[in-house]
Amino acid sequence: MSLSAAAILAESAARRPEHPAVLYGTESVPYRELWYSARKYAAVLRDHGIGPGDKVALLLPNIPEFPAAYFGVLALGAVVVPVNTLLKSGEIEHVLRDSGAKVLVCAGPLLGEGAKSAAAAAVPVLAVLPGADADIPRLDELAAHARPIDHYVPCEPTDIALILYTSGTTGQAKGAMLTQLNVVMNVDTTMLSPFDFQPDDLLLGCLPLHHSFGQMCAMNACFRAGASLVLMERFDAEDALEVMERHRCTVFMGVPTMYSALLDAAELDGRRPQLDRAFSGGSALPVKTLQEFQATFGCQIYEGYGLTETSPVATYNQKAWPCRPGTVGRPIWGVEVEIARADVEGGIELLPTGELGEVVVRGHNVMAGYLNRPEATAEVVVDGWFRSGDLGVKDADGYLTILDRKKDLVLHGGFNVYPREVEEVLTGHPAIAQVAVIGLPHEVYGEVVCAVVVPRPGATPGPALAREIITWSMERLAAFKCPRSVEFVDAFPLGPSGKILKRELTATYASGRPTPSTGPRAGSATSH
Repeated sequence: MSLSAAAILAESAARRPEHPAVLYGTESVPYRELWYSARKYAAVLRDHGIGPGDKVALLLPNIPEFPAAYFGVLALGAVVVPVNTLLKSGEIEHVLRDSGAKVLVCAGPLLGEGAKSAAAAAVPVLAVLPGADADIPRLDELAAHARPIDHYVPCEPTDIALILYTSGTTGQAKGAMLTQLNVVMNVDTTMLSPFDFQPDDLLLGCLPLHHSFGQMCAMNACFRAGASLVLMERFDAEDALEVMERHRCTVFMGVPTMYSALLDAAELDGRRPQLDRAFSGGSALPVKTLQEFQATFGCQIYEGYGLTETSPVATYNQKAWPCRPGTVGRPIWGVEVEIARADVEGGIELLPTGELGEVVVRGHNVMAGYLNRPEATAEVVVDGWFRSGDLGVKDADGYLTILDRKKDLVLHGGFNVYPREVEEVLTGHPAIAQVAVIGLPHEVYGEVVCAVVVPRPGATPGPALAREIITWSMERLAAFKCPRSVEFVDAFPLGPSGKILKRELTATYASGRPTPSTGPRAGSATSH
């Protein structure tokens, strides 16, 4: 049996050769041309010694060269190692060394960090786009004169297709190995439901392609359907409104911070793209944000759940069942999602419906393991189940509600406080645009709740507003759940997928010092 993720692009190029695969600025790249470019890139990489099983790192932003290089690597039966474009040279070097990459394909504008890290790891560099040193060969220029490979290399379903590095919330980033089967099954399944991609859909591709959400759910599922991906190199809410309206986008995918930014932009911008549907993931979407977006843009948001290690989608609200805001829907086809006791190590003890525990996942989407880390793999893949580290509840209809990461749980005087529950309540305050709830050390209670707030435009951050928020919360939450302190910031520190980095907030406010990355504002209050 053979199976290759390269078929995602190859088959659509055969079925819809002249249909636009990628729209980028004024460029329109049809499927035939994109697959032709991928095969020419593959020929150059083959000439540089790349073959089946070899790792090729990609340090590329959201540009048409990303899918060309990505599918060029897959066409050789080689392994794609996408690299977060925000990483610094030491972090990139870790990815190159840990993955065993044989080549780094780097965008010219990113060579400042990329070339330095590649030199330290003794990895050859191929550049794309201007900005490269004259001594660094240009993959795109070499490909222009290359004879494309004829066909993609057949692979076994268990062969590794991708190594996706986690964001490193617990030490150095780990490489999650996804097989050809992981990729093809997750893309095929989600293309049909929940995404329901049609050949004439146009999807705004503003999620970073180096991340699993943007790569698998946006790019790959879109290409599998033969639809069009409207690429944005980086997300900006005002630009996104303009691009979606100009290209008549029908689908939007984003993380909660993007939805909040689009709502803020819409207050000053009357443009309303004619979206048919939208999909949220990456972190919890406040119900208030969901409702406001649907009212403003007139389209349904479907919220889902997944992890890098689950290829990435595990559950989603889907058209086949009623959408339930506040939940992340039901398991996708072929995947089991259950709740297990969080305190049991080395085994899986499933809990009855309605009980709170750790979310565990089993099915075609579970990774092959962490590269070079058998012990770490054994900790999270137990009896075929992947332990997510997330706390959740599953109801009688199969809908999953995520409460929090186990590590984000606030332990206040013997009580468990789930930050998401508090955040859902606080987003109802008229002065709060976004909020992140964290736990801070306390001599008596162990931990106390702290609310870090991005205020709405027109609100005045300061001690008075902080006290008002605390008082307001005490009218709506049990005392042990209420924030004891409120801090104001201009923006949150975000990870590669747009997820709020709560560990940075905790480190900042636990030490009592503000961090420039979050843009602190004067004015906080503490309740005693």
